[in-house]
Amino acid sequence: MVLERINKAGDIKDIEPKEYGLLAQEIREKILDVVSRNGGHLASSLGVVELTMALHLTFDIPKDKLIWDVGHQSYTHKLLTGRSGEFGTLRTFGGISGFPRTSESDCDPFDTGHSSTSISAGLGFAYARDAKGEDYKVISVIGDGALTGGMAIEALNNASRLKSNFIIVLNDNNMSIAENVGGISTALGKLRTAPRYNALKENVKDSFSQIPKIGNGLVSRISRTKNSIKQLVIPGMIFEDMDITYLGPVDGYDIEAMCRTFEEASRLNRAVLVHVITKKGKGYEPAEKNPERFHGVGAFDLATGNSLKKKEKPDWTDVFSHTFLQMMDKDPDVVAITAAMPEGTGLSKVKSKYPDRVFDVGIAEQHAVTFAAGLAAGGLKPYFCVYSSFLQRGFDQIIHDVCLASLDVKFCIDRAGLVGNDGDTHQGIFDLSFLSMIPNMTVMAPKNRWELTDMLKYSRTFGGPLAIRYARGQASEAFQNDRAPIEYGRAEWLIRGENVALLAVGTMVPVAGEAAELLKKEGIRASVINARFVSPVDADVLREAAHNHRIVFTLEENVKSGGFGEHVARKIAEEGIGLKVKILSVPDGFVQHGSVNELRTMLGLDAEGVCKSVLSVMKGAGNERKA
Repeated sequence: MVLERINKAGDIKDIEPKEYGLLAQEIREKILDVVSRNGGHLASSLGVVELTMALHLTFDIPKDKLIWDVGHQSYTHKLLTGRSGEFGTLRTFGGISGFPRTSESDCDPFDTGHSSTSISAGLGFAYARDAKGEDYKVISVIGDGALTGGMAIEALNNASRLKSNFIIVLNDNNMSIAENVGGISTALGKLRTAPRYNALKENVKDSFSQIPKIGNGLVSRISRTKNSIKQLVIPGMIFEDMDITYLGPVDGYDIEAMCRTFEEASRLNRAVLVHVITKKGKGYEPAEKNPERFHGVGAFDLATGNSLKKKEKPDWTDVFSHTFLQMMDKDPDVVAITAAMPEGTGLSKVKSKYPDRVFDVGIAEQHAVTFAAGLAAGGLKPYFCVYSSFLQRGFDQIIHDVCLASLDVKFCIDRAGLVGNDGDTHQGIFDLSFLSMIPNMTVMAPKNRWELTDMLKYSRTFGGPLAIRYARGQASEAFQNDRAPIEYGRAEWLIRGENVALLAVGTMVPVAGEAAELLKKEGIRASVINARFVSPVDADVLREAAHNHRIVFTLEENVKSGGFGEHVARKIAEEGIGLKVKILSVPDGFVQHGSVNELRTMLGLDAEGVCKSVLSVMKGAGNERKA
């Protein structure tokens, strides 16, 4: 086993070139074995095995700073930097992260998890290096899909001013998560194929090769120089026009060619972009055929590629997709927007039926929000379907371009709350805070699959900014017999008790129901109230609860600061309602990776944890009365 001889960064340089192919094969087998059991980002990691090897062969890691954009393709990097022994714990509670983490290894110089950040971070390292008089290389690896993010273009614009070495590796696989769209993708496609360049290059090479004695040497030398044939034939390339030296395209599976190109790039005292062509899912046929499905996967059968998790009931995204398709059937003004995630947000089936009414804008959440605002101003009913953690990137546009004018834009926020194994960069635990503080924004969360359907139908005629947040995974069927019509700003009584009320948001409503059953065994008849609306807070339900309850516990999968519980506490104080408030939420801070159940247990947000919190508070209150 070649991989067994790599125990720390730099060990790959002791491997003989004739063994590179075997090492690449062993790395792929290791990744496939672990991801098939733990889940993870498969296709992207399989595609960059040789590219990662070439980077580690050329550069001195960790002295040289290797920064991965997003970082879901960093599995090979982890295996080559001393983490092979613990790779089996990938994405498990207490195990290693699925993304680069500075706390995990000094070979990870920058924490990543979201797209389009690596050039900005790398440029910062380069300027810091020069300012401190230090000597190391900075290499930022970015996928072609991430170039659709405005932040990457802004960073490229700045990088053109740099007067020292900074290497940008463009990992070009014609994919972000879904297939790439837009002008940048088209431009890169032309660079890949460039028929004038390829034809002339071959003709020139053939002609030079025929010169006696010196012909082959001339060809070799020309191919290595900065002013190689591609620069002569295609002088107007997008990167060269931005004053960034362009090298490539290079075959992402030719290790020798990549190493040679990286060495050439290292000699330039300016920003240089190396264009590497790879293929998502390389080496595993199911992933090569369907890279989008194998972008992020759960446990699966290696032989067939089929998921090991049997889907007996619909998940939240399925419910959204089914209902939204019905809405589009009924209302021709309803349109949808996705930022490179039609499959993940449930829009693939919708797009297949209504291709002209589903807009994939690429990895560009800021643009997506303002684009939606323009659609609404033009008389359509746009729905931006997005993961909670990615919506954070459009915060300013939500305030300035949507809510200021109170435009009819809807936000369908998938993966809200605790997401699980992708960890701290992907937990959707901030959206209630940053959305509920914005004027004119209404925020809702369903307790079960049927309420999501009802909320979506309600949203179609709402006529203003509105967000519906729902979780990842199987949609709850709790309280399925409770389906009161939705009224603006009104909560819903589910269980009538006394003394203690559990006022819960979205996925915490079923937890509240389970906790109420546990409390009943302890002699406490707790009420359960489904908030439905996070913003505005229902003051009437709080006044009603005050008649026979002394304390209300708020339950939410969101951080405490600015969250639902704090809004409830403020409403009680402003209205002079005679209720005490205890907030049960995600503690302020970031949440590590692990399954949702493991994380809820750790945070005390499962039924047992809620029951324990209530009993603790009630016991304290009893002692106060005795005193």
